[in-house]
Amino acid sequence: MLKQKVQNLIDEMTLDEKIGQLLQLATPFFKGSSDQGFITGPMQEMGITDDVVRNTGSVLGGSGAKETRNIQETHLKENRLGIPLLMMADIVHGFKTIFPVPLAIGCSWDMELAEKSAEIAAKEASVSGVHVTFAPMVDLVRDPRWGRVMESTGEDPYLNSEFARAFVRGFQGSDLTNDKDRVAACVKHFAAYGAPEGGRDYNTVNMSERQLRESYLPAYKAALDEGCEMVMTAFNTVDGIPATANKKLMRDLLRDEWGFEGVIISDWGAVKEQLPHGVAEDEAEAAYKALQAGVDIEMMTTCYIDHIKELVESGALAESLVDESVERILSLKQKLGLFENPYRGADEKRAAEVILCEEHRQTARELAAKSCVLLKNENVLPLKPEQKIALIGSFAQSGDLMGPWSWQGAHEDVVKVDTGLRTKLADPSLLSVAVGSDVETVTTEQLKEAVDTAKDADVVVLALGEASFMSGEAGCRADIRLPEPQLQLIQEIKKLGKPTVAVLFNGRPLDLHGVVEHVDAVLEAWYPGTEGGAAIADLLFGDVNPTGRLSMSMPFSVGQVPVYYNHFNTGRPQPTPDNKERYLSHYLDIPNEPLFPFGFGLSYTEFKYEDVKLSGDTLTEDGKLIASVTVTNTGDRAGEELVQLYIRDIAGEVVRPVKELKGYKKIELEPGVSETVTFEIKEEMLRYHHENLEFKSDAGRFNAFIGKNSQDVVSVPFKLVK
Repeated sequence: MLKQKVQNLIDEMTLDEKIGQLLQLATPFFKGSSDQGFITGPMQEMGITDDVVRNTGSVLGGSGAKETRNIQETHLKENRLGIPLLMMADIVHGFKTIFPVPLAIGCSWDMELAEKSAEIAAKEASVSGVHVTFAPMVDLVRDPRWGRVMESTGEDPYLNSEFARAFVRGFQGSDLTNDKDRVAACVKHFAAYGAPEGGRDYNTVNMSERQLRESYLPAYKAALDEGCEMVMTAFNTVDGIPATANKKLMRDLLRDEWGFEGVIISDWGAVKEQLPHGVAEDEAEAAYKALQAGVDIEMMTTCYIDHIKELVESGALAESLVDESVERILSLKQKLGLFENPYRGADEKRAAEVILCEEHRQTARELAAKSCVLLKNENVLPLKPEQKIALIGSFAQSGDLMGPWSWQGAHEDVVKVDTGLRTKLADPSLLSVAVGSDVETVTTEQLKEAVDTAKDADVVVLALGEASFMSGEAGCRADIRLPEPQLQLIQEIKKLGKPTVAVLFNGRPLDLHGVVEHVDAVLEAWYPGTEGGAAIADLLFGDVNPTGRLSMSMPFSVGQVPVYYNHFNTGRPQPTPDNKERYLSHYLDIPNEPLFPFGFGLSYTEFKYEDVKLSGDTLTEDGKLIASVTVTNTGDRAGEELVQLYIRDIAGEVVRPVKELKGYKKIELEPGVSETVTFEIKEEMLRYHHENLEFKSDAGRFNAFIGKNSQDVVSVPFKLVK
């Protein structure tokens, strides 16, 4: 019955009205927008008329209950059939309450908190008038030069898939129609956007279909299996064809093989970008190829508006293709209940009560603390409330702790590092602060002030990192060390011989040479969000024991990248890290291994792993093996440990990785307490894509690995029999 209502509406629509549903324009194009007066020039340049806006189907960037209601109200008066607009926006890691960037959330390995963060983001966005978020971004990432690694949860297909599901559950809930506190999710960027050559944004992606299916597709599929309503195309090529024009990717794989029936939207301008890519001679061809590929909505270019009508009227393009896209778009509007209530959750009064409320802040604080990773600690942490602390660095009093894609977040709402530390001290006057250097510049006066401030302190805390503009979209860097002025600051402080802690704010794994060898402790805080300063203080003073574990390897040098734990072995592997024999697959001047591996992170206590074993040495197709390990807290305080399970297929039909994450469990132990942790190993965990892309397992030998990170593991062998 509901489908029939949509079909009846389509039957009433003119071709122009149908094509209008396939266009997305930014907020200022619409009457009722607070920025409407600034868009005249761009409207003229794009050939956007009032008639086009009147028929447009969706809005990009709408926020704030008052503005979104004004835009919708005006539009409904002017649209002939009263078809409501879809309000879409990038709500990536929070709306007003900003959570850590997704790469940091990945380091929490905490699906419940990840889901909760998306639920809160959805609530704040929905009450502000947003219907769809362009999230989660689940692109697998292996190259930290790429600025958008901060939007991903890391380098592992299994872990990324778990987070994809959690985020979709959080955004959409279980009843998107009736739960007005939720928003529709749009998984992105389909596909393999996280693998650009040279780590350069928008660049070419070139890989085998097996690699695509093994590593890069699982997280998108996981999001769709969880019910994600939309998919956004990637900017890059896939097998030589831009994703937005890639019929094999969108029609054959996404729609036919996976059965996806939701809406596909291009990324900003990607339909028109077929021209510089070199697969379309003009905008008409670009429109033709994108619609044929299955792209329902064109974002912020006008190839569809300008050319689909002529393509249909000439017979080059079937109107049924247009109708299919319109049906999907209208069905989503119906699922969101917009025909009955076009304003959905938008409510100014409720927004004032919900946004940045104490509950949301507390969740942000908890997730920020769980996302930070302690990389080094030589008996300097935790700090003591009676210590004199010198806080030095460009992030000491900065509100720039939210990172990219926090466009609704405000610096004045951020808990700064100095504010957080003062709340922990016996006397706030025990904290002294100096800038030390700016992010990318330093003066003699700044260095002198920093040294003078540090001289009287018991311990120095350096707040260092990348400004948020140095990461995110188009924030690619070839040199991924801290900027030289900050390295110079570290050198000056080191000369004092004071116990020194480095707290790092950044959106990518960095080359930490110039940092890690000159300080006593390193806390990787990423961009921790609105409650960043409070969470960091909780960790530095030991009120919270660090539990974060890296979800992306920290490179020893940029010359290694891409560097990731689940690599192939090669025919001439290096037998040990210190082996420098020639004619092996290794560097002459640096190790093969990253500085800090996937899964790594320290605690304020120690855990001992013993008695790693399997319940048997043979696995059958319908059976299971139990892998177990006894973990003991050998330290003097309670702590949480992340026990990780990896498996290696010794010999496959095609080369298999040296190890693959297959499971993990968190345990909390009091001092001196032991616990036996178990994992089930089943045949389906051993499947992979064969030469013909068939997904199955092989009989033969395997190794199971259990440990505290991807390198520090104990292996036990088993075999699969069929």
